[in-house]
Amino acid sequence: MKKVGFIGAGIMGRPMAANLLKGGLELYVWNRTRDKCNDLIAAGAKWGESPAFLARECDVTFSMLADPAASVDVCFGLDGVVTGIGEGRGYIEMSTIDPGTARRIADAVTKAGGRFLEAPVSGSKKPAEEGTLIIMAAGDRSLYDEVEKAFGMMGKMSLYLGEVGRGAQMKLCVNLVMGGMMAAFCEGLALASRIGLDLRDMLNILDAGAMSNPMFRMKGGLVLSNDFPVAFPLKHMQKDLRLALLLADEAGQSLPATAVVNELFKKARGQNLGDLDFAALWRVTKESGH
Repeated sequence: MKKVGFIGAGIMGRPMAANLLKGGLELYVWNRTRDKCNDLIAAGAKWGESPAFLARECDVTFSMLADPAASVDVCFGLDGVVTGIGEGRGYIEMSTIDPGTARRIADAVTKAGGRFLEAPVSGSKKPAEEGTLIIMAAGDRSLYDEVEKAFGMMGKMSLYLGEVGRGAQMKLCVNLVMGGMMAAFCEGLALASRIGLDLRDMLNILDAGAMSNPMFRMKGGLVLSNDFPVAFPLKHMQKDLRLALLLADEAGQSLPATAVVNELFKKARGQNLGDLDFAALWRVTKESGH
């Protein structure tokens, strides 16, 4: 693998691509808004004129996009990936999408002569910058083996989970837990605030006990300041909860707690908090007590 492509230069994609560049790979980049790639190009990346160009010119092309609709458009749209892929070249979809969309893209890439992996990640902006993401891959095993070194540039762990769809399923289950944790965190802090407890004391207690975790540690400071610069957009968490509920419906699994959590995040989106960090759920939770 000599030349790699990267599609998507958003909150996650840009630092992930930067880590591939720092790792010494020859990198081509494409984003719907070219300006978002300027810092990558200044650091040595080359601009690719379309997703098809990257898929045709690069040994492997990665993508990190906002949602299933964006993934479908990049794959099947005008000058999309499937029009360029072939001859055993690889396409790795790292966006969080539903299993059905992952399988649809996999089928198209394979029929066009390419190889496909889904590889959604656990982690937000800071882990993406630090190269400490957790990568959940599924699909073509030969492609996974080929890109393990590249995965190591972007993440601290990568797992091969089997057939296409398993990566998406695992990611949705993981984010289901994360969304529920955030809802409980905000509700506990809201009650503490309501009855006059010091939130700093509560955060210190949480951090010293069995519930200590990096997410509470990072997001607690945002709650105290009531300022939520985005690391993982709230709208994306709500999208993942919605997809998890659809997956559960298909599997016949009841998720009553997640259904309620999803409604909380939908309420937050309705209050124009979608582009803030998902910890902005705090504003909705706190205000519900007044």
